Amino acid sequence: MRKEVYNKLRTRLHSLCVNAAGEYEIAPAEMDDDLSNRAIKHIDLWNQNVEFIEQETAWERPAVFIEFEPVRWDSLVPGVEYRAEVRVRLHIVTDWATTVGDEADGSGKFFELPDKIHDVLAGLEGDNFKDFTLEESHTNHNHEEIVESIEVYSFIAFKHRSE
Repeated sequence: MRKEVYNKLRTRLHSLCVNAAGEYEIAPAEMDDDLSNRAIKHIDLWNQNVEFIEQETAWERPAVFIEFEPVRWDSLVPGVEYRAEVRVRLHIVTDWATTVGDEADGSGKFFELPDKIHDVLAGLEGDNFKDFTLEESHTNHNHEEIVESIEVYSFIAFKHRSE
């Protein structure tokens, strides 16, 4: 289930692009692999990435890190079929202020990206999960040069024994 959710999140997040006018748009399915106009430059699993930003190899921003909270499975048919309510956190990391000409833009543009991400994730489902729903939004501004927006989603997951 986690692999399926992770791959579907990556696919949807990669579809979000920025056009020549600087506006967000959804890329057509046949888009090539050119990453230059992708809205999200780096997608990976969460590993306390923001906490050690000065010590890590630099990653391009905006970046999204995917964190799965612990999953507690309920047995529907013991040893065969399980169901769980799962939560996943998207750590959306952007620069604090974008530069426009010689001046910093303090307009809060970094708040637009989580909204656009929600637009591409709304209705996400797969073979082993459904009901992908936004539950919480947090803003972590404890960093000098970046803003970390944390969007918490929940969904229903299923696990079946392979035969």
